[in-house]
Amino acid sequence: MSPPQPARRLLLTAGTQLRDSAVATCWVCPATMQCSWKFMVLLALASIAIQYTAIRTFSAKPLRLLCSVGLAPAGHSINCTLKDLTRVSRETLEGLDQCCDEILSHMPSSPSFSLPSYNGNKRTHILILATTRSGSSFVGQLFNQHPEVFYLFEPLYHVQLALLPRWAQSRSLAERRVMLGAARDLLRSLYHCHLNSLESYIRPRPPNHSTDKLFRRGASRSLCSPPVCEAPLGPEEQSMVLADEGECVRRCGPLNVSLAADACRAKRHAAIKTVRIPQISDLRALIEDPRLNLKVVQLIRDPRGILASRIETFRDTYRLWRLWRATGRRPHNLDLGQINTVCEDFLRSVSMGLARPAWLRGRYMLLRYEDLARYPLQKTRELYSFLGLVLHHSVEDWIMNNTRGSSDLSSRQKFTTVRDSAANAENWRVKLSFDMVVYAQTACQPLLELVGYKTVFHPRELRNLSHSLVEDRTFRPFL
Repeated sequence: MSPPQPARRLLLTAGTQLRDSAVATCWVCPATMQCSWKFMVLLALASIAIQYTAIRTFSAKPLRLLCSVGLAPAGHSINCTLKDLTRVSRETLEGLDQCCDEILSHMPSSPSFSLPSYNGNKRTHILILATTRSGSSFVGQLFNQHPEVFYLFEPLYHVQLALLPRWAQSRSLAERRVMLGAARDLLRSLYHCHLNSLESYIRPRPPNHSTDKLFRRGASRSLCSPPVCEAPLGPEEQSMVLADEGECVRRCGPLNVSLAADACRAKRHAAIKTVRIPQISDLRALIEDPRLNLKVVQLIRDPRGILASRIETFRDTYRLWRLWRATGRRPHNLDLGQINTVCEDFLRSVSMGLARPAWLRGRYMLLRYEDLARYPLQKTRELYSFLGLVLHHSVEDWIMNNTRGSSDLSSRQKFTTVRDSAANAENWRVKLSFDMVVYAQTACQPLLELVGYKTVFHPRELRNLSHSLVEDRTFRPFL
């Protein structure tokens, strides 16, 4: 790759000066032409060395060289597109990524390109790390309602379905590694808006980049709004589509993956929710990738509350737990791993996060569902502050409209986000028998102590809802 025109002009100037100096020196040796011959050889070698060094320098530090020739301002962070830099030199930019931030990530730190702690133009990628029935759909809506956030609901569902359909029952370390490797690769692609990567896991594979099989498409406003939703809808119909997942699927028709990718690129930030990554350490490769600017919100919930919610939601899978609750006798073939695995993964992941390793600095925040349920607006503001995003009024409006519903409604509808959030936080205490609670809190005791959930020792204590089992704890982000 040859250097750009401005840099080439500098090289020619240097070469010309070196040549003139050599010729002038040779003129002082008129007795023989041998002197001129030697200097011409040296001149040629010097010219080659100069160009080789310049090419290597420009390849490794292209933006620094642009600054040196006055084509980029020093002392300021650069936010630009591929189109902007192409105007400077098309040859130089072949193979570069679409954003200057990606170029900077491969350069040594330099005072000329120091990035501020908050940059309104810098794209932030958000991952909600959770487990099933922990309140993750509610947290996802805190980003889905923001007009500048592209939100995807559980895209890793398709990876699990294609590679490991019985993931929840899998105890094989090899199978988990296969699943997690594919999941990490897909997450990286999705954050870069390469949504066509998702097509490899959707069954049947989308013809012509069009599919009606994307899992919970209606949970994403970006995928139910123009131009992704190609149906001609009036204002009232559009509101209905955004409020009802089923209406989105029925009215908008098959999803055009290419249009969805365009919508992703048009947003300033991207958020993804997943319950299919067990621990924060499984994401280390993505967190340490400087091109992603990935921030992880780990959502936790009292495992006794998770168990009660799963029993109500997944009636077949948790049939034996329901039998235990109804009869008071624990079935001998009960799968205790259904709660043990949750607590083990939580404990390892939260312990890692609270240990504050250097690779998590500025990238990790622990959020208890119970705190969010009791103080939804306050905790959302703290969440947005950690992410460096401005809390939009549409998010605040959604919170006000969706945290004062009936707790009975949330129990009847599996995936609703409308609920009396404060009452819902500890309603598991009237849904589980005392024996079930004792077993769950015994199996999960280290986790309960770590994150501040109290144990109960008597049935009356369990049913006394005036006394909270959630300790007052403050988990500050690692900044």
